[in-house]
Amino acid sequence: MDNEFDYLIIGGGSAGCALAGRLSEDPDTRVCLLEAGGQGDGLLVNVPAGAVAMLAKPVNNWLMETVPQKGLNGRLGFQPRGKCLGGSSAINAMVYIRGHREDYDHWAALGNDGWSYEEVLPYFRRSEGNERIDNEYHGTDGPLSVSDSRTGSPFHDYFLDAARECDIPITDDFNGAEQEGAGVFQVTQKNGERWSSARAYLFPHLDRSNLTVETGAQVQRILFEGKRAVGVEFKQGKSLRTIRASKEVLLSAGAFQSPQLLMLSGIGDAEELKKHGIPVVHHLPGVGKNLQDHPDFIFGYTTNSPDTFGFSLGGIWRALKAMRTYKKERRGLWTSNFAEAGAFLKTQPDLSAPDIQLHMVTALVDDHGRKLHFSQGYSCHVCLLRPRSRGSVQLASANPDDLPLIDPAFLEDPQDLEDMVAGYKITQKIMEAPSLRKWIKKDMFTADIRSDDDIREIIRQRADTVYHPVGSCKMGTDDAAVVDPQLRVRGVEGLRVIDASIMPTLIGGNTNAPAIMIAEKAVDMIKGQSRVS
Repeated sequence: MDNEFDYLIIGGGSAGCALAGRLSEDPDTRVCLLEAGGQGDGLLVNVPAGAVAMLAKPVNNWLMETVPQKGLNGRLGFQPRGKCLGGSSAINAMVYIRGHREDYDHWAALGNDGWSYEEVLPYFRRSEGNERIDNEYHGTDGPLSVSDSRTGSPFHDYFLDAARECDIPITDDFNGAEQEGAGVFQVTQKNGERWSSARAYLFPHLDRSNLTVETGAQVQRILFEGKRAVGVEFKQGKSLRTIRASKEVLLSAGAFQSPQLLMLSGIGDAEELKKHGIPVVHHLPGVGKNLQDHPDFIFGYTTNSPDTFGFSLGGIWRALKAMRTYKKERRGLWTSNFAEAGAFLKTQPDLSAPDIQLHMVTALVDDHGRKLHFSQGYSCHVCLLRPRSRGSVQLASANPDDLPLIDPAFLEDPQDLEDMVAGYKITQKIMEAPSLRKWIKKDMFTADIRSDDDIREIIRQRADTVYHPVGSCKMGTDDAAVVDPQLRVRGVEGLRVIDASIMPTLIGGNTNAPAIMIAEKAVDMIKGQSRVS
């Protein structure tokens, strides 16, 4: 392995793989990607339904938890994050969503020049290889394959019919001119297989002589000469190694570990760093602040329908039979991303954009799949898209092996709980519409919930993340910003943060596609280019 590269990328997740693939397109640019986890390949990753075996297990997964959440009755929240090439795009539900136009226009209004919807849309299109939709909102020849669901589940129709019965419009494209409505999600799959960021941007190019990829490489700290980032120190096996960057270090470790690594490297609130005995390189108090995530509540039902996942004898037999279909046609049950259909809805009609998102799941989900029910079932998530609560990421210690202290501060702003109550009522109405109600055998969690106070309490008892943490290295021009609109860490040189942690505010939707967009845009920033089409 060489000791010096032009660019060192820390983290082989959704953004990091895109960075490595794009930057190494120039044969004269030497790129090294460091990933703490493994290869991000194999059946559990590539077969979409394999996600169920990774979400709550130490397989390609950091398995993080939050600190006790006051808004959740003191419970510890669960935070699974991808630990392999592809990062969380290797273990997620593959839902392809970008957010709402207003999300990005809001970023620009905050002083982030270049980040309006019209300015980021070309990067979404550049990344996307959509198999069905070809118009001004979509790309068809990008590396990230986007396709329609191949499960053929009748629950798509049951959910859409229930939405119609509640006078909710139906859409076949949540990423087009209008987000509001109910529909079946498009997914990051190709030929019925998961298409992670690694499969899209990295694996096809591993033979490039200017691209080095190191797995099992856990970065300990970023190295500085004065206030310029010049390299990294990382642990690989029993060895502690150092490599240098002649141009830039690009930090893409995600909303939890990007701020952690900055702090371990001496960038953060000086008083906090001194508590851990970390020499201060630059006082930057915004590091680790502004953490945001979508609080999420799940309705769950058992059913007699055989068209769902389940650990009943019938469900197991159906899954075994479906293997043959998957092997021959790459269709059916094993192509499921579980969260197959959904909706973007407004809790108040005068809102300019939807403020809740539904994920209709063809399985009974309880505590992130950590509690199993031996019956067929289905579920529906409802999450609050723009929570007011703001949390933080802090160091547990100066030891890089210790996971950070994660505090999303769920429901600490009282209005978040009231908005969740409104979202609960809307979702319940859909679940009780005739087209879905007829499939309910038993309401598992909400049968006895009657009053608004009951709803508030059940939300506090059962809500948690829907896996979209952002904002802890926020982009901006104010004193709390960590990176500027070019994603350069403020106050130092040769260092950028490029992942979902730079989002100043949480977008209204799933965050994988936006993280990849951020990387695509960052590549042009690094090269001093701009993209207008």
